[in-house]
Amino acid sequence: MPKDAFRLFEPARRTTSVVFSSPHSGREYPWSFLRKSVLDQHGVRSSEDAFVDLLIADAPLLGAPMLAATAPRAYVDLNRSADELDPALIEGIGKSAHNPRVSSGLGVIPRVVSNGRVIYRGKISRDEAEARIATVWTPYHNALQQVLNENRAAFGEAILVDCHSMPHEAIEGISQGNGPRPEVVLGDRYGASARSDIIDRVEAAFAAAGLRVGRNAPFAGAYITQHYGRPSRQQHALQIEIDRSLYMNEQLIRPNSNFDHFKRLLTGVMAEIADVGRGALPMAAE
Repeated sequence: MPKDAFRLFEPARRTTSVVFSSPHSGREYPWSFLRKSVLDQHGVRSSEDAFVDLLIADAPLLGAPMLAATAPRAYVDLNRSADELDPALIEGIGKSAHNPRVSSGLGVIPRVVSNGRVIYRGKISRDEAEARIATVWTPYHNALQQVLNENRAAFGEAILVDCHSMPHEAIEGISQGNGPRPEVVLGDRYGASARSDIIDRVEAAFAAAGLRVGRNAPFAGAYITQHYGRPSRQQHALQIEIDRSLYMNEQLIRPNSNFDHFKRLLTGVMAEIADVGRGALPMAAE
């Protein structure tokens, strides 16, 4: 098992209701897991939102906590419900109502990585699946809800910004009308998971940084956005998907020459988002 399910980075003092998280950038692969896989470590890493935790690492300097998974997505997918168990992978799991994520091999314990490549030679035991959920999934989500509860108590609301990256090929066929494809996709479950002014401000911050922004297509947000987005309880959640080609070499899974520049750009955007959680109004145009 990974030594820790996550790392929580706290600011010296929380000054905003915003919480940044990165559930898919974990890269601590247990040897026992790699030994069971038919893929080499490079292949199994293809499903990572690689380096997103590094991109948002300055969140505490902005007064916001940052929660980052350490366990990899191929081991446990934290953006799935704990009951999204795949009968094609896990022994003793009966078929249930159709779930397209589970059917495609992308349940809470994934059967495949990107491009549908199978991870395992056969099935894993139910005990192993449940142990992964108990030691990785449950601690991460307990910590996330605790941080959100603390922010609601301190600020009257909590805003979760769940940060991901998307393969460049995932958006090659997407365009904004007749315009170019987006570089950032914001997901708010089509308005269900966050107050509209919050998502408007986040979109404006990315646009002001010169990035092309789309909403909800092709990514509207999965379990985390759906589960934690409770605007009626003053708990908001939105998902951010960033085109990986902006900061990394996808084939080599390495930061590219633009990484440092893009991180600085993103930190500026995050500062604007943190201001949303302070009730700060955007500066008026002169």
